[in-house]
Amino acid sequence: MITPSFSLRIPEGDERARRVCDHCGFVDYQNPKIVVGSVVRHDGRILLCRRAIEPRAGFWTIPAGYLELNETPEAGAMREAAEEATAKIAISRLLAIYSVPRISQVQLIFRAVLEEPEALRAGPETLEWRLVRPDEIPFDDLAFPSVHWALRHDMAAEAGAPPVPFGNPEGEAGDVLPNGERLADEAL
Repeated sequence: MITPSFSLRIPEGDERARRVCDHCGFVDYQNPKIVVGSVVRHDGRILLCRRAIEPRAGFWTIPAGYLELNETPEAGAMREAAEEATAKIAISRLLAIYSVPRISQVQLIFRAVLEEPEALRAGPETLEWRLVRPDEIPFDDLAFPSVHWALRHDMAAEAGAPPVPFGNPEGEAGDVLPNGERLADEAL
């Protein structure tokens, strides 16, 4: 049996350097990670979870995480809400598509409704959860720029913005928080 050995080179017909197996020519494509999540509402309040894990442990976020293989984005967002806050949610629509190129992420964020608020509990990646009014959102303690964007875009949608997906705010690449703090190359 031959042990795989990879070199960085430009495969025939391509224009980018890729990891290519020296023995068989297999191209090991590295593709962006897809994150799915949701802004979950119940009775005018929004579900926030305080992160128990790095990166950004102790900061607030919306339920979100990596999409699994063989999973639809909607099912992934529902799974993440269940994992982080035992939340059973109903997806309403796609809220936004964000790009964070420095860490090769594409984020699909949905609007959702909480179906069983009495069942909420902190999951293993969550220190605590809260249902907050929009004026109670701890904007200075949010984990990631895209959480800021999603919450602001959800408020715009709630106020009647057209039902099209939002994207990154102009000039934003997801590497700087509103307070000016630059994030390291870390993932959700």
